[in-house]
Amino acid sequence: MNQLKAVRELGQSIWLDYIRRNLISSGELKKLVEDGLSGLTSNPTIFHNAITQTNDYDDAVRDILKSNPNADAKTLYERLAIEDIQVVCDILRPVYDSTDGVDGFASLEASPHLAYDTEDTIAEVRRLWQLVDRPNVMIKVPATPQGMLAIETLIAEGININVTLMFSLKHYEAVSLAYIRGIGRNVHPERVASVASFFVSRVDTYVDRELETIGTKEALALRGRTAIANSKLVYRRFRELFFGKEFAAQRQRGARVQRTLWGSTSTKNPAYSDILYVQELIGPDSVNTMPLETLNAFCDHGQVRPSVEEGVEEAECVLASLAKVGVALDAVTEQLQKDGVKAFADSFDQLISALEEKRKEVLAGGG
Repeated sequence: MNQLKAVRELGQSIWLDYIRRNLISSGELKKLVEDGLSGLTSNPTIFHNAITQTNDYDDAVRDILKSNPNADAKTLYERLAIEDIQVVCDILRPVYDSTDGVDGFASLEASPHLAYDTEDTIAEVRRLWQLVDRPNVMIKVPATPQGMLAIETLIAEGININVTLMFSLKHYEAVSLAYIRGIGRNVHPERVASVASFFVSRVDTYVDRELETIGTKEALALRGRTAIANSKLVYRRFRELFFGKEFAAQRQRGARVQRTLWGSTSTKNPAYSDILYVQELIGPDSVNTMPLETLNAFCDHGQVRPSVEEGVEEAECVLASLAKVGVALDAVTEQLQKDGVKAFADSFDQLISALEEKRKEVLAGGG
């Protein structure tokens, strides 16, 4: 997998947006790490698919219920998820150590039902941080307005945070400034790490639908161009914020930059390249997290170049053209964030429901 190492030489880390127990127990994850993978992300949808669509977890569920028949479905989920994340953190620990804590993280999401509750988010992240008990875990917090104070507070306390569900430059700026404020309150800023997870392909999926509804030649010519343009302008802002005056004092204190992380990078439209959202967003101090299928595709035929800083003026023109043809990108990105929170909450609920059925089955002697 020379592409992973080639990307790393350009300053970008490749993480895997996927987890299941067989990936860990088979040794496949360890092999990927040896080949250059340097992190892993999870979310309720990924855990839902892993636990309900495989039998990887059946024995673990039976063992938990054997020792604690009163364990409810949420307890089962938490035990399974934390065990997985702990093992992944241990597999990634050599990366964490060799990079002096810059890389080698595994991310676990706080309950998506807390996305609009600042105080409960803070309490939940503190609890999960203590339960996982690994220096290279990141806890995910969504970039809702209510999440901003939570992010600042948790960073100030030294908890590694993966801020998720960002879709706009407005979202990104709020998150990065919350991080900078939090780092400013942290007495050991060199010990904390954070990434700002900016979602990519979902923007094209939504905007392309609107462009096709508009249907003019000008509108149709913009299909498949918004997500990359949007991301490139965010990356430019990242460079301005973290390598300019806003962060200068914190850098002198030993603080790390909050790296941009490109999420939702699998291609949804088969008319586009299967590695579009990987190949066009390569640059220093960034991360791209992708599903296994996209990772394999990139390793098979990806072309590595420092692409994220190319065509920034063109990116500005694309977003300006969207407004001219009648697409209100700010409204789109606000809706995408709301949809993202709901989708994760729905997956979480479906997962808990499935585990409740499995729990009943095992206790009845059928599992």
